[in-house]
Amino acid sequence: MVFSISLKQNQYSTYILSDETALSRVEVVPERGGIITRWSIQGQEIFTLDEERFTHPDLSVRGGVPILFPLCGNLPDNTYTHDSKTYTLKQHGFARELPWTVTGQGTDSCASLTVNLKSNNQTYSVYPFNFTVKFTYELDGKVLRIRQQYTNESDKTMPFSAGFHPYFFVPNKAELYFDIPGKSYQDQRTKENFPFSGTFDFEQEEIDVMFKPLSSASATMIDKQRSLKIDLTWSDFYSTFVFWTVKGKDFVCLEPWSAPRNSLNTGENLTELAPGETCEAVFTIRVDSF
Repeated sequence: MVFSISLKQNQYSTYILSDETALSRVEVVPERGGIITRWSIQGQEIFTLDEERFTHPDLSVRGGVPILFPLCGNLPDNTYTHDSKTYTLKQHGFARELPWTVTGQGTDSCASLTVNLKSNNQTYSVYPFNFTVKFTYELDGKVLRIRQQYTNESDKTMPFSAGFHPYFFVPNKAELYFDIPGKSYQDQRTKENFPFSGTFDFEQEEIDVMFKPLSSASATMIDKQRSLKIDLTWSDFYSTFVFWTVKGKDFVCLEPWSAPRNSLNTGENLTELAPGETCEAVFTIRVDSF
């Protein structure tokens, strides 16, 4: 294997992780929410990216692999209460909007890039905790690993949830089949539960559903048109799996979350990290052809 890391300057500094033997490359933009924007294998794009939205820093990114922290989903009226004080926090949190800092890279056993997000005055006003979040992106052939460390640097317990929102490129949703570790899902809009048999009705304008509890820590998407099999695996840290797509768009989102919506208020599956403690997790995506 021949691994390399290069840097290109577009609107944002973009780090390119390459496995030249496998013709696999990942692009990471640290200053735009630490996001992975692209992954291509032998010329096939794994993710989609809304290029126009990406150029506007005031718009959320639709594409790549946005990072969800310190919450997943949204809160009623975008508010939560901690120690009798009410705070305002937008959907999916601030990690996907803030600049991350590159703190390490390597090309020995894989192409790896480490990025950090630290608390600051801006985050403290909406989330009153001191923290460091460290991600290491690792590319090895057709495998992409995201190693995570969440560290509480406060003198009080830090509640949070975290997750990912990958936008997988799919030109024809009718050719998809899914193996998701849940027998039923809940529709986010109606709160109704429906049995799941491996497919969705893509004639709906929007599909936004949650699987919980999960029977295993893995999921698979088969794209028969592109002859691709995409396997997702994750740590026990993740309790919830969300599927989201919009009619007429060339993506589906397969999202591991550590806790469901509104957990900062309800406490459901919320991670409560003691002062000085670190929580670690791994999310892995593997692509195979058939």
